[in-house]
Amino acid sequence: MKQLFVILGLIGLSLFCAPNTSAQTIFDQTYTDGIYVENATGVKAPMPLPNIREADIMWKKRIWREIDFRQKMNQGFYFPVVSHQNWKSFITVILDGMKEGKITAYEVEPTDELLNPISYNQFMSKQSDTAYRTFRRPYPPYDEYDTMIVSHFEPTDVMRCRIKEDWYFDKQRSQLMVRIIAICPVKMIELESGDRVPQPLFWIPYESAREVLVQAPFYNHNNSAARLSYDEVFLKRMFDSYIFKEENVYDRNIQEYAKGVDALLESERIKHSLIEYEEYLWEY
Repeated sequence: MKQLFVILGLIGLSLFCAPNTSAQTIFDQTYTDGIYVENATGVKAPMPLPNIREADIMWKKRIWREIDFRQKMNQGFYFPVVSHQNWKSFITVILDGMKEGKITAYEVEPTDELLNPISYNQFMSKQSDTAYRTFRRPYPPYDEYDTMIVSHFEPTDVMRCRIKEDWYFDKQRSQLMVRIIAICPVKMIELESGDRVPQPLFWIPYESAREVLVQAPFYNHNNSAARLSYDEVFLKRMFDSYIFKEENVYDRNIQEYAKGVDALLESERIKHSLIEYEEYLWEY
């Protein structure tokens, strides 16, 4: 009987002195937010674009488009408002690329040419604005007082982006093709009258920005397991847009010679003229 107590005591002592391996194992585990580690978009490289020779271009026209992030098909450009670890809005991806020196931005020129580079710090300092407003107190003696309002750049104010692209007919491939040249985020600003008007921020060359855009996932409404990158969205034309300018002898936007419904009809006319150009080349 005495031996039984001794054996039980030794067993209890050994269990008490043994390290708590289960707790240590739980502590050392790495948390995974999902059923697998999402690393597919992190190893992507931009798909090589076909080489273009000037001798092969039989016809070319420059088009300017605008993507409105408020449209349902384009909401993936605007959201998320709060960035996740590997999921950011379009303007956040661009600004992070500028901050890291991977994307070179250019100031907005009247001719939409990319001439003068602008750094991330220069851009942010330009977006900081100080305004002085006069208000009236809602209680006697109802006197007026001046207030200084300092505003900073808010990514959520960027609700549109503009695209400068070239449509061309490649006679070597016998195909009408399109190549995006540059992209311009557009911010909505409020005037003293209360009206909100678009303000282009900067232009970025699409070709050099593809290395950053291909690493940033774009939310897929239909299948989260098959997320595309921003680069793939632009290449596959998976966005809704409208034309606001085509190259012309007067160098005018559509809004300068057409208003309201007429401007929409003119935009549709230009879009259909691009499609009809290729159709009229062939005889069936």
